[in-house]
Amino acid sequence: MEKVDLVIRGGHVVSPDRIVPASVAINDGIIVAVGHDDLMPDAREILRADGLHLLPGAIDSHVHFRDPGFPHKETWQSGSAAAACGGVTTVFDMPNTKPPTSTVEALRLKLKAAESSFVDFGIHALFSDDTVPIFEDLLEAGATSFKAFVGTTTGHLPPPSDGGLLEGMEKLAPLGIRTVVHAENSSIMGRRQQRMQQAGRQDAFAHLAARPEVCEVEAIGRVITLAEWTGARLHIAHHSAADSLFLVRDAKRRGVDLTVETCPQYLFLNTGDVARLGGLLRLNPPIRDARHNQPLWDALVDGTIDMIATDHAPHNPSEKLKDNIWACDCGFPGVETQMPLMLTEINRGRASLMDYVRWSSVNPAKAWGLYGTKGVIAIGAHADLAIVDMSRSDVISQKRIHSLSKISPWHGRQVQGLSLHTLVRGRFVVRDGKLIQEAAGTGMPVKPIQRMGPAKPRNTELYTSEILRTPEDLPTSALMLDPGHF
Repeated sequence: MEKVDLVIRGGHVVSPDRIVPASVAINDGIIVAVGHDDLMPDAREILRADGLHLLPGAIDSHVHFRDPGFPHKETWQSGSAAAACGGVTTVFDMPNTKPPTSTVEALRLKLKAAESSFVDFGIHALFSDDTVPIFEDLLEAGATSFKAFVGTTTGHLPPPSDGGLLEGMEKLAPLGIRTVVHAENSSIMGRRQQRMQQAGRQDAFAHLAARPEVCEVEAIGRVITLAEWTGARLHIAHHSAADSLFLVRDAKRRGVDLTVETCPQYLFLNTGDVARLGGLLRLNPPIRDARHNQPLWDALVDGTIDMIATDHAPHNPSEKLKDNIWACDCGFPGVETQMPLMLTEINRGRASLMDYVRWSSVNPAKAWGLYGTKGVIAIGAHADLAIVDMSRSDVISQKRIHSLSKISPWHGRQVQGLSLHTLVRGRFVVRDGKLIQEAAGTGMPVKPIQRMGPAKPRNTELYTSEILRTPEDLPTSALMLDPGHF
């Protein structure tokens, strides 16, 4: 056999089920062997990984790289560099850039900007009343999925109407395409924010008061109802409240094709941190009371919540540090710090390294139709790897993060468990903790490898193509609600 490109020797390979000592051989970006070191082929390069763990590279389903439109906040090159240095090998970018990904032309602009990426990427196109008629065009142009801002946030994109949500899900169900939802009730939030401002409230806690837990509870219940009715695949972004977990559990028990993410900020931060950090912690949904932290962690452990994402949302520090909370932009960078934060908790015994691989890689790969090619260390898969030292410690510094947004609520936090090497399709993008600058532009879109089988429709007679039929033409089942449906 000819020499392969690389053999990684002496490490421990982590899957969702076990951790085993094994070597990994890589050729042309693909894993060609996993097993005992004696069975590895000759290689042009050897990497010793003694004492290290080999994880499938993390897949972050929720980043805002701000490009095009806001290059002072972030670019694809800077955001993807941060991802690579955090052990993230694939990202999915959100629609609220300028212009938003609501047209084929805007989507192509973003794909062009992403050509500078260090890591592989998917693109969420915008789900709005105006884009529902062109869903197929956006998918053909390269969108992997759609994002509905049911709750208003950065970019002030109008939320889709309930009618638009239903019609869009009817279209997406037979295609198997998953819809991401920012699940907050915009009407409640708009009214309460107006009341806060009229009362002269400008403090950091006014933002939380304007976005109470019921906003998330109502919106999650609403979109689950529409997804269950249509059979569409649904993904809840940045789940923040313990109060809405029962809706997720009940929906999954009924068989709704539902995935859910949460973020480190909702697991570890609470209103005590808001009192300390003020506008830095303005984000949507808001940081909540401490009573939510442990239930969210428990839901991640028991599978109610499927995955960890970051909602990486960078801004210039001057856009965050203002006395008036309503003038502070929402969000902060997180794609580089997620892995060390979570590995620190693994070291503390809150979960296993196998659990972490499930949350960070396996479940996202399955949700977005990439599993088997990504999300796993196995023969035939992309050699997307985060090689971590679980014993190495560091202190997070906002001065050293690779995002252009040099401001982080994690600044000064001690962590244990660091990614030393990151490989994307067999190529080092980070080696010994150092970014390989020459790897900029080697990231590729995941759309060509995405495989989303059709979801099973629940009410095929009511699909969009049937809407204009007369009542006489419709089957009786289409004219009434099925009382046993729910």
